[in-house]
Amino acid sequence: MVKDKSIEEMSGEHKSFVSNFKEELKVVSPGRINFIGEHTDYNNGFVLPTAIDKKIVFSFEANGSESQCNVYSVSYDKHLVFDLENVSPSTVEWENYILGVINELLQITNGVKGFNCIVKSELPIGAGVSSSAALECGLAFGLNELFNLDLPKIALVELSQRAEHTYVGTKCGIMDQFASVMSEDQKVILLDCKNQEHRLIDANFEPYKILLLNTNVSHNLASSEYNTRREECEEVISVIAKENKQVKSLRDVTKSLLDEYKDKLSSKLYGRALYVIQENDRVLRASECLEKGDLEMFGNLMYKSHRGLQYEYEVSCKELDFLVDFSEGNDQIIGSRMMGGGFGGCTINLIHKDHIDAYLPVVKKAYKEQFNIDLTSFITVPSQGTSIQK
Repeated sequence: MVKDKSIEEMSGEHKSFVSNFKEELKVVSPGRINFIGEHTDYNNGFVLPTAIDKKIVFSFEANGSESQCNVYSVSYDKHLVFDLENVSPSTVEWENYILGVINELLQITNGVKGFNCIVKSELPIGAGVSSSAALECGLAFGLNELFNLDLPKIALVELSQRAEHTYVGTKCGIMDQFASVMSEDQKVILLDCKNQEHRLIDANFEPYKILLLNTNVSHNLASSEYNTRREECEEVISVIAKENKQVKSLRDVTKSLLDEYKDKLSSKLYGRALYVIQENDRVLRASECLEKGDLEMFGNLMYKSHRGLQYEYEVSCKELDFLVDFSEGNDQIIGSRMMGGGFGGCTINLIHKDHIDAYLPVVKKAYKEQFNIDLTSFITVPSQGTSIQK
């Protein structure tokens, strides 16, 4: 997590901007967790995410100009200045999340005018809690309110996803943005990424808590391999769809249909597709378990999800595997798996609330001894999606 700077620590230009800022609107946009259903969203599959209680906070003011915009990140002490009449991609990664959203808004409305914005983040970067979607959705939501654009929530979700495709270059599915905007307190979302149909399920995990363990590693494979996995899944579809015109994505492929093409696919491609098909089934079973209160089976499905990500989809890493392995022999932890795109970030764990204080020192010591990296952790709860803070 990045420590916010006090006004005294800021450079002169930034100090002046913050001191003269007159807030008209405050928006909070949360990170998200996903209990199960990883890498299924861009395959038109099922996911089970929710927003969390850690957020990015946005303060907005209209500045009276037609097109001059200022966005200041307190966390990074960085200032982005741009003109609505000349928006183009930046060479600075974080700026593209902002500029991408602006670009998408300008395609569908002429209502955005000059504005100032101050951004403060509580979210750890690279932890797999989707700080990027929170940044995109919070900005889109805030400008929609500030300038009375009257865009529905789902339009904000979709334009934020497109921004990540076009300006950031990550061909993400819709889950992160959807969860960031559409979540509700104490609920999880069963989302069908094929048609955006969804239903809210009570998030009753008593007596267990949701513990995130952050590996504090982010292997540089993460972004490139993410797009590679998407291409590999599309390769499977291109083989199967030649003789099965109804097949548009892995959502349309059953295990028996996949097996018919096993000889025409490399073992790697077969494994990728098998993982996605099995993971979709696990999501549906997990949602039923949650509704019935069968938390033991819910946790068991989380472990199976991780092994699929580790062996078939190959997006885990030794640090994530170590944490999942370490938890598996502990009868106070009923489920654990890697979360997010992979190659680092967090594991999500369901741990008995009375055991947390005893477990954390032990797992942190073991992790430090194994990798010489400090493990960080936080407890979180299912929370409200992007909203105005009164």
